[in-house]
Amino acid sequence: MARKPVLTLEKEGLYCPVGGFYIDPWKPVDRAIITHGHSDHARWGMRSYLCSPDSVPILQRRLEPGAQIFPLEYGQTMTHNGVKVTLHPAGHVLGSAQVRVELDGEIWVVSGDYKTESDVTCSPFELVRCHTFITETTFGLPVYRWEPQSTIFDKINTWWRNNQIAGKSSVIFAYALGKSQRILGGIDPSIGPIILHGAVVPLTEVYRQQGIELPITYSVTDFPADLKKSDALVIAPPSAAGTPWMRRFEPYSDAMASGWMRVRGIRRRRALDRGFVLSDHVDWPSLIATIKATGAESVFTTHGYADTVARFVCEEMGLECKPLATPYEGEGSAAVDDEEVVADE
Repeated sequence: MARKPVLTLEKEGLYCPVGGFYIDPWKPVDRAIITHGHSDHARWGMRSYLCSPDSVPILQRRLEPGAQIFPLEYGQTMTHNGVKVTLHPAGHVLGSAQVRVELDGEIWVVSGDYKTESDVTCSPFELVRCHTFITETTFGLPVYRWEPQSTIFDKINTWWRNNQIAGKSSVIFAYALGKSQRILGGIDPSIGPIILHGAVVPLTEVYRQQGIELPITYSVTDFPADLKKSDALVIAPPSAAGTPWMRRFEPYSDAMASGWMRVRGIRRRRALDRGFVLSDHVDWPSLIATIKATGAESVFTTHGYADTVARFVCEEMGLECKPLATPYEGEGSAAVDDEEVVADE
């Protein structure tokens, strides 16, 4: 008789029937294990939440007041109804985790969102061997290949300096959780002052409180009078683009930091001056290498190019692989023309 799967896909999300818990559920449930604090993975309405300790203050800030949130250290095993659960670093944002689920010697791993290049703002990705691997595929096309992040930060620093010479503020759009703090940890703060949008400030303070060293920053309201905004690097969420808040930095040059900036058409449609290809998700080569390195015999793909990656894994790697329909968004969806690739920034 064939074994029942360790995890199943239900209308509420990924579910462990024996353990009685869900992983990143998108509808209210009693027991939820959360991979990280982005809103497409950590949603309101659960009776209880389990996550890594570094994710606790992020979830406390982003979820409903009084939410019951419990920490589980990386590598520490929790057992419920014979199901062993362990969290392992995903390298995505502060506190991000892969969820290892073991039942009767069979191991499944849910990756959540992950990247394999280490950065100073979160614990580095840890490879977890398993029988079944559930992987994100946000950038699951061969065109998505990342340059070393040091190269991207050098480009941002050069752009910032050139804007200062031209008398322009430098405004870079990045997600308030994860990407903004990664930029702060990678750029050269000696170039000039750094201003954070109000949506970025509280999450950056969470990073500092968790021991992540980041440079001095200002908000618009506490920006020193003896400094020039035209010398500043301004970090704001994409939603700030085109709002009245931006007028105080005119004249400015704007840019976005995202894996989607690998595609020229997206940058053009957003009318940006620059696009910096910096992603907190795994690129194509690392995605395929990770699937192989887990030793998994069975693979499921979620959000992004799930169908494309599933076909590749089946046909080229000889593994059983199927896509799972989930509402996770990764870095957001984008209708792209894959021929509009940026050859060189």
